Amino acid sequence: MGVPVVGLSSELHGGNLAARAAALGVRSHHLLDASASLAPLRPAVALELWRSSLDLAGLRAYPDRAHSVLRVAIARLHGLDPAWVLPGNGAAELFTWAARDAAAAGVSALPAPGFADYGRALVCWGGAALPWALPLHWDAAFPQVLPAPPAAQVLWITNPHNPTGQLWSRESLAPLLARHQLVIVDEAFLPLAAGGEAQSLIPLLAEHPNLVVIRSLTKLYGLAGLRLGYALAAPERLARWAAWRDPWPINGLAVALGQRLLRSPARYQRHCAWVQAWCAREGAWLAQRLAGLRGPLGVLTPLPSAANYLLVRGEGSLVPLRQSLEQRHRILLRDCRSFDGLDERWLRIGLQSRRGNRRLLRALRHEWALLGAPC
Repeated sequence: MGVPVVGLSSELHGGNLAARAAALGVRSHHLLDASASLAPLRPAVALELWRSSLDLAGLRAYPDRAHSVLRVAIARLHGLDPAWVLPGNGAAELFTWAARDAAAAGVSALPAPGFADYGRALVCWGGAALPWALPLHWDAAFPQVLPAPPAAQVLWITNPHNPTGQLWSRESLAPLLARHQLVIVDEAFLPLAAGGEAQSLIPLLAEHPNLVVIRSLTKLYGLAGLRLGYALAAPERLARWAAWRDPWPINGLAVALGQRLLRSPARYQRHCAWVQAWCAREGAWLAQRLAGLRGPLGVLTPLPSAANYLLVRGEGSLVPLRQSLEQRHRILLRDCRSFDGLDERWLRIGLQSRRGNRRLLRALRHEWALLGAPC
């Protein structure tokens, strides 16, 4: 039998840039935020953001409540009818509506370790959940087979998984659609992973009305503050969600920028290819150097990842290391205690530019040696 899920403190969430800057008495731009997992903001994207902000006529009017142009652009990317698309105020808003359906369907299986926002969304509707334990050891042979879930009416799947970075194979996910009443797949990081699209469940939507796929544009374009994502699902389900939500859930600037960024599928594909190359290059570079870190406190072990973040394991508590990096070097890493099943021995590091990764590595080497030195 399921038990109500319990919300976790937002203080352990990544991306709290303004709050941490205030606590440290510095400006936000002085911090290197590796607690959030975002693609670098490319100059071309920044230019589109600037152009969108100049469309004063569009910003003065209320946004189109149907988001018609944006839905058409998203649908074109995935070969779908626009009725199968619902843009949202980031993926988080869409998790809330997915959770309403999930709570009505029965007990949810939540991966552990896993993203705490699924539990947050279920709490909104009094939903019940069971933990779905995932292994904490794996190799780099991606894609991988998703471990069998517990008996539950609803599955929440993250692909690639957060915080581990494991890329699950479509072959292992597809059979679950026939066994569960509702399957919610968070593909927020999939466009950033090399070979990720080949594992997407989007091509299975037409045959499975119990499937929901949620994506985030703000991670792919490095614009988390703008809040823009979308859900892909059967039109009847999305129409129900649209009736539940606020009249204008997405601001006009986000809509305008989304339309600009997605108006050309070829341009979108080129951006994805650039991000995937960056992710593969910087992930391998940083992981190789982290694996060589040894000191009085032992070794740091980065686990294989297909995503733009690395889950790192220590032999003891990594809280002092994270705090030292923040206080002395103005570098933020993700405290993993908000992920069910992880404790103070784990950190998640979001990939940065090469310059940012070098800064991070220098600070890590310094503090890792310093923490083990006798007083």
